Amino acid sequence: MTSLDVGLSHLRMVAGHVTGSWERATRWLKSFLPTRLYARAVLIIIAPMVVLQSVIAFVFMERHWNMVTRRLSAAVTQDVAALIDVYGSLPDDPDHTLLRRIAQQRLGLTVDVLPGTELPPIGQKPFFSLLDLALSDEIRKQIGRPFWIDTVGRSALVEIRIQLDNNVMRIFAPRSAAYASNSEIFLLWMVGTSLVLITVAILFLRNQIRPILRLTEAVENFGKGRDVPSFGPRGAQEVRRAALAFIEMKRRVERSMDQRTTMLAGVSHDLRTVLTRFKLELALMGEAPEFDALKKDVAEMERMVEAYLAFARGDSGEQAEPTDMTAFLDELKADAERYGHRTEVTFHGHPVVTVRPHAFKRCLGNLVSNAARFAEYISIGGRRDHRWLTITIDDNGPGIPPHMRDEVFKPFLRLDDARNQDEGESGTGLGLAIARDIARSHGGDILLGDSPLGGLRATVRIPV
Repeated sequence: MTSLDVGLSHLRMVAGHVTGSWERATRWLKSFLPTRLYARAVLIIIAPMVVLQSVIAFVFMERHWNMVTRRLSAAVTQDVAALIDVYGSLPDDPDHTLLRRIAQQRLGLTVDVLPGTELPPIGQKPFFSLLDLALSDEIRKQIGRPFWIDTVGRSALVEIRIQLDNNVMRIFAPRSAAYASNSEIFLLWMVGTSLVLITVAILFLRNQIRPILRLTEAVENFGKGRDVPSFGPRGAQEVRRAALAFIEMKRRVERSMDQRTTMLAGVSHDLRTVLTRFKLELALMGEAPEFDALKKDVAEMERMVEAYLAFARGDSGEQAEPTDMTAFLDELKADAERYGHRTEVTFHGHPVVTVRPHAFKRCLGNLVSNAARFAEYISIGGRRDHRWLTITIDDNGPGIPPHMRDEVFKPFLRLDDARNQDEGESGTGLGLAIARDIARSHGGDILLGDSPLGGLRATVRIPV
């Protein structure tokens, strides 16, 4: 392997580490970001505004206030230097009356001369004080004498002490004369205008998001088999186009279902007419042992035709309504016990759920009938939380092999002949197919698994 190959291999390895680190950082960042569209849109509006205001505040404070504070500090330092010159040129005055009067009346400063004293020890400097830095620099440049300043001791005054020959000159200057102290007003205006703009943006954004939420609700209701009569296109042009596309899709789906139902209803009507003629002819022939098998075949064909029509119809015309699941499951228990099967029912949570009652009862009835044919004991359990209604049907029968649990939902599929000698929809191989079709029309599904009782568990899960 050449050195070039080694280098390329090393680069690929480094690139792989960088890519992996970037993906982990991206996943970590996404875990803190909101998932809803409204929250993300608000974040998109607020984040740039906060960044912009922060940049403006930093630039204003760092540049404008820095420059203004340095100029004000330079002016105060010039006044102090002028007082030092006046002090050196005035005749001997023990009380320094003229110096104090000039400082007070002309310069707005308070001056004292402290004879025979020294400068106080240098204290701890503030962590960040623009005034302290600017004033110290100006005193060093313009006066060039030992000094001591206090910019934090008194909130409204700045104390400056300058070492003269044997005396110390103490000056009190107003803080406003050396420092641009209008930060509160600037911050108040900045925060106030930001809040007003954010409020207006949120109100406007809410009106723009509402049509999207209505479209989402309409799609969810249609997926759950519920009617959406009052839905119409609203909002921005793109949202209106999506709403119109949904309405057109809904019409096509409903038209396709109506056509399928109408076609099979016609076929069923024609076949039932022929079967009725067969039954009439058999009745006219009288009772004979050789006709019994033919009568059974005719009855079987009639039952199959009804099952095919029911599967194609899918109870699509029924409207969803609030239904008490506890009473619902008690009816299933009574039906199972009527045929001699021991049955247990439990339910947890709020029992009222919006479903198409006849279709949903047919879905659960097919599952209970399937369990009743192969088991002696059936356990029906229900649970409802804030999102899902879950119904489990357990039995102690032989169960279904795992590799066949998805296959049994296919229409007209029979596991074996022995399991299809009973009456009902399962005799045509449509029982589980109809049950899953109804569950999916409610926006849910049916899953098969192992039961704690040793047989099969059928789990129906639909959104509430």
